[in-house]
Amino acid sequence: MEDISISPEAVKKEFTRSTERFHVITCWVGLLLNLVWFVSDIFVLPDHWKQFFEFRIAVSGIAVILLLTKKWTKLDIYACMFVLVLGISIQNSYMWSVMDLAHLQQHAFAYMVLFIGVGMLVLWDIWYSIIILVATVISNIVFYKAYSELTVDQFVISGGLLVLTVAIFCVFLIRTRYRLTMNEIKSRLELAKSKEIIEMENVVISKQKEELFDKNKEITDSINYAKRIQSSLIPKENEFTKSFKDSFVLFKPKDIVSGDFYWIYEKNNKVYYATADCTGHGVPGGFMTMLGLSFLEEIVSLDVAQNPADILNIIRDKIVSTLRQTGSAEENKDGMDVVLCCVDKEKLKLTYAAANNSFYILRKDEKMEYTLIENKGDKQPCGFFPDPQPFTLREVELKKDDIIYTLTDGYPDQFGGKTKEIRKAGGKKFRYKALEMLLIQNCELPFAKQKDLLNQAVEEWRGELDQVDDILIIGVKI
Repeated sequence: MEDISISPEAVKKEFTRSTERFHVITCWVGLLLNLVWFVSDIFVLPDHWKQFFEFRIAVSGIAVILLLTKKWTKLDIYACMFVLVLGISIQNSYMWSVMDLAHLQQHAFAYMVLFIGVGMLVLWDIWYSIIILVATVISNIVFYKAYSELTVDQFVISGGLLVLTVAIFCVFLIRTRYRLTMNEIKSRLELAKSKEIIEMENVVISKQKEELFDKNKEITDSINYAKRIQSSLIPKENEFTKSFKDSFVLFKPKDIVSGDFYWIYEKNNKVYYATADCTGHGVPGGFMTMLGLSFLEEIVSLDVAQNPADILNIIRDKIVSTLRQTGSAEENKDGMDVVLCCVDKEKLKLTYAAANNSFYILRKDEKMEYTLIENKGDKQPCGFFPDPQPFTLREVELKKDDIIYTLTDGYPDQFGGKTKEIRKAGGKKFRYKALEMLLIQNCELPFAKQKDLLNQAVEEWRGELDQVDDILIIGVKI
């Protein structure tokens, strides 16, 4: 059998050929944006803009020299990109060190955008990422000790820990993308070579199947790693039972990584909790859940805002600015549909705000029978919207034994049917009306039983059909 394997040198050569132009463009865009952003320095920190500008000139200037001379110095584009990213990261470390608390919190998102952008756009060996991560930590420590007037707690809680988390995540993201790209290129070259000899050696087909199996396993392993990161950020179900004695969380991601998420935080006898559906599902939706969880935790834990409407307004602004959304036709309309509730346990009062979502309250009437009340939100997403309006703060006076059900649209939108014939024809949606009836029928059962019955109902409805979206329903009893 003729050998169809490709040497590592050939793979590396093809990798460089196919990615160099993109990295050159990315490098030029990065150094130019680094210079352009000095305009914001003038307005944000007018006392320091000159030092910032000198730093930006130095970093971008070195990158320009390396780009223009790489042909003669034999320096590859990945080293040029490394120098630029390293310089901007050290530059950001210095900027942080001279900022007050408010500006440091704002600049934290610019710092995260750097690492997220590098994680999504750059492909290089992991050692570049490790060096940048170590240099970032060291430079932040050095500049903090030299210039910062903030306490360590302020520096860490107001952005340092979050930026470090994003940076570490992006190290693994780049590593995964790099390895997958190298393997994809290797497979492509092997396939091209195998086509030349396929009539003589059919055994090549079985070899390709083995390689595809290995690659699928590697992709699954990488996504499972992303799931572990996401799972560490999403609260455990018992966090709800700490705040509400009777509660359940039915959470069924469509893919390994979910685009739905939930969150809870209690302080001063008030329980804040959210049920959110981010744009997309799988890995793309997972990126949005990281942003949503980070923004919620920061805003509520640091008392940036206290009522749900203000919190959603701030999150929307952060999403638009972080993703640099302008509303152009070619960009993705990333955002989230979310219900954010605040339950005052002492006053038995619910305040909430909602984006493109609604929820239910089941309450006993005069006959001591539960009736369903639908609570609607604003018809706009928490993200870019052509004509955004401030989110509406709504209040509900709660009563003992009220049950609140918040959810995303995955459950009612699930396709299926009561019979196999209906499902074979493509099925139909479960629909909100059927879900409402199910909630009313089972609301007086123990909450663990309610969760099991909801799960059983949607699984029987789905049958052999695929799950169409992430599913999330949360029930709490007052």
